[in-house]
Amino acid sequence: MERNSQLTDQLHPMTPHHLPFYVVRPGETDVLMIVMGVFLILAVLGIGNIYLHLHSLPERMAHKSQKLQFEIVAVLGLIALFTHIHIFWIAALLLALIDLPDFSTPLSRIAGSVEKIADAGDGTAAAAGEEAAVGQAASAHDRAAPVGSRQSGTPAKEVGSHA
Repeated sequence: MERNSQLTDQLHPMTPHHLPFYVVRPGETDVLMIVMGVFLILAVLGIGNIYLHLHSLPERMAHKSQKLQFEIVAVLGLIALFTHIHIFWIAALLLALIDLPDFSTPLSRIAGSVEKIADAGDGTAAAAGEEAAVGQAASAHDRAAPVGSRQSGTPAKEVGSHA
């Protein structure tokens, strides 16, 4: 048994007498390899985290904007992530930086107001239609009557006038 331990403790004859600290003897733990392995794992995870944080920058910037603009920026970001075509990311960043005017709110308010006017106007339009029909019948009666039978002091009623 003693002879085997002597063989493992002996170095090769061509081995230099002074070895660097990172060269370990057979059977010992390589501490430098373990430290570098942990460092490599942490570096890959850290750089990946920074990359994903930077990649989601346009989406986080557009989060406070309109819903449609936010969705377009998010889709451009996903396309850039999966295709590695960086122009999509640049387009998403530029779209997130630009504040698009809000056209939908004024148009929806106009549409709501027109609906209210149309609903309120239905009752008045029916009354105005009946009034116009009575006025037309009266003017036809006046035309048919002889000139002397009309009352001279009252003017003829105008149909549809606001005066």
